[in-house]
Amino acid sequence: MAESRTFTGLLAATAVGVYLLVLAGATTTLTDAAAACTTWPLCDGPVDVTNTALLVAWGHRLVAAAVGLLVVAMAVVGLRSGCRGRVKAAIILGAALYPVQIALGAIVATSTETALPGAHLALGMGIFGSFVLALAWHLEAETGSDDETPVKNPTPAPEPTGDDTPDRTPALTFRERLVGTASAYFRLMKPRLMWLLCLVAAAGMALAAGQTLTVRTVLLTLGGGVLSIGASGTFNHVLERDIDKRMDRTSDRPIATHQIPVRNALAFGLLLSFASLWLFWQVNVLVAVLGLTAIVFYSIIYTLVLKPNTVQNTVIGGAAGALPALIGWVAADGSVGLPGVVLAVVIFLWTPAHFYNLALAYKDDYEAGGFPMMPVVRGETETRKHIVYYLGATLISAGVLGVLTPLGWLYAVTSVLLGAVFLWAVILLHREQTEAAAFRAFHASNAYLGAVLIAIVVDALAL
Repeated sequence: MAESRTFTGLLAATAVGVYLLVLAGATTTLTDAAAACTTWPLCDGPVDVTNTALLVAWGHRLVAAAVGLLVVAMAVVGLRSGCRGRVKAAIILGAALYPVQIALGAIVATSTETALPGAHLALGMGIFGSFVLALAWHLEAETGSDDETPVKNPTPAPEPTGDDTPDRTPALTFRERLVGTASAYFRLMKPRLMWLLCLVAAAGMALAAGQTLTVRTVLLTLGGGVLSIGASGTFNHVLERDIDKRMDRTSDRPIATHQIPVRNALAFGLLLSFASLWLFWQVNVLVAVLGLTAIVFYSIIYTLVLKPNTVQNTVIGGAAGALPALIGWVAADGSVGLPGVVLAVVIFLWTPAHFYNLALAYKDDYEAGGFPMMPVVRGETETRKHIVYYLGATLISAGVLGVLTPLGWLYAVTSVLLGAVFLWAVILLHREQTEAAAFRAFHASNAYLGAVLIAIVVDALAL
């Protein structure tokens, strides 16, 4: 067991090291540094501590050498261990490609061929992907269980028995009733989702417009975003009110407890929708269309079609969270652009890596609600493995975003450091397999995306 844990740590550290090199190469910081050092393996001339680009070039090559040693050590330990054949195959592939990556890097440093840097980065992402696959498969073998009994077709638990009439609490003052009602309507809007989705839209706007971004565009877009999130959340509460009563985490929701009548909630959701679309329309027509799409997709497609019927509900439903990236980009640019699409892909791929942790923590609750979440129908081992898959895919897509945009060192450092923290939390989830570990990984995923989005905004607007 100790040997296996040592190998897991080596494999994770190697993957993070390779990702550091990929992100460094994907940012403008290293692109500028390449011009400062056009020889290989060493840079000609003395090291000038005032020349930032030259220091970055030296740092990149030293890190590449250190990661190379880590690759060798990890490969030796892995191949001598009793890990499965496909784990060894992935390790051999990544280790064999690393010298090719170094050779490509040497050619990039000494050549003016414009196609080579792209190939260099693509190969680096391939090596990182190979090590992530090895890690996912090794953790599955090391911590997985054959004793799980997945439920192929979960059915909702019986609705709790008891008085189904609205709760009438006497002796409340007018102010207490007013505050309680306002709080209930606010809960309908799912406010805990707002900060992150608004950050997604803000990152899209910052990438598209940079320092030319106007306050008017920001206020209208984020205002419309808050209202559209509120509308989607309200409709979700209405449509799932009966199932909410069967689940512990949702049984106290305002509609499930009759604190707010269904008719009033529907009217509130429609009011929020119209107000959101009006604000979006002030930006441009395409933003309004995307805003309407987001409301309909989450409220109808996800809530009624995907969530109760397919194990891929979380994956496909990630489109709802990805749309704010396009809304933000289109608000600032007026049309859909490739960097905006890639930012949306980052959010789309991050969603399963994020939400599967919550699904693990509330597995029994989702089963009681009849939802075919992955831990319910495929088991916890399979779910944990898919978290690693989607985390790796998220980090790769974040690297692609760095290639397509002028984002610099702040974005690269944030993505690597918080990505490493996220990966560490997921590894602990595999080993501990507790509700607390699932929540830790869930919060780490929030921290990763929140920090990366803030880094994008700051990098694009201030650096």
